[in-house]
Amino acid sequence: MTVHYAIQTNGMVINDKWCRFLKEHRFLVGLSIDGHPLAHDRHRLDAKGRGTFARVLQTKRLLDAYQIEYNVLCVLTNPLAKEAQRVFDFLKEEQIAFVQFIPCLADLDATSTNDYALTPRNFAGFYQQLLAFWLQELTQGRYLSIKLFDDLLNLLVRQQVTACGILGNCQVQYVIEADGSVYPCDFYVLDEFRMGYIQEQTLRELFSQDCSQQFLCQKKDMPSKCTQCPFQKLCRGGCKRMKDAMYVDSEGFCGYQELLKDFTPRINEILGLLQGVIQ
Repeated sequence: MTVHYAIQTNGMVINDKWCRFLKEHRFLVGLSIDGHPLAHDRHRLDAKGRGTFARVLQTKRLLDAYQIEYNVLCVLTNPLAKEAQRVFDFLKEEQIAFVQFIPCLADLDATSTNDYALTPRNFAGFYQQLLAFWLQELTQGRYLSIKLFDDLLNLLVRQQVTACGILGNCQVQYVIEADGSVYPCDFYVLDEFRMGYIQEQTLRELFSQDCSQQFLCQKKDMPSKCTQCPFQKLCRGGCKRMKDAMYVDSEGFCGYQELLKDFTPRINEILGLLQGVIQ
């Protein structure tokens, strides 16, 4: 059996000793940096209420120095989605090779909207701008891995599913908390979705329980817009937890559809550019 290690960090306590350990054991590191300095410091504060960007950037440069593989994870809030140019400029300036944007979601039981939860319109606007910047870089021989674009290429070209929920159905992910409690998905680490405890049951037994099967079979209501969508078979309504951030809003606008309208006609162009950049 081959085991691959990965760790997610906010970058606040990574030092040389940590880096030697991560390098020795070939860890893949997920490093949280939220878009650009001002956006990061707006939300990620230390115990004294001070912004943490400078400390996290120091960690990023340590990872570079030790040649440790890492991805930048960026929480895509509604305000940040309006700053695609600024975000992309930062990625270029810091020569970040891999980035994943994680939509900021409202609470599961939210009854009203908030200023930070991503909306389908701003999701579409952000990624449409990002696509233009990304293609411009490709024409100049520079490749930046943006997770959603990679996932779409894998799905459309290689017929490979590399993102949970991208085809509109759920899989049990076996999220295990420190006390041994097991949940089907990291979006649903809630008492009502607890599958059991790893100390008491095997993964196969946990999977076979009624609550696990109910989670898998639980269908989201698909808007009527989806039945007329040219990408319906490709998407099938998407991830049920992401529906308010990416997909059809109350006005019938689908952010994911808008992105696919821009992305899919350019696949041959993208593949041609990638062939010249990635050997």
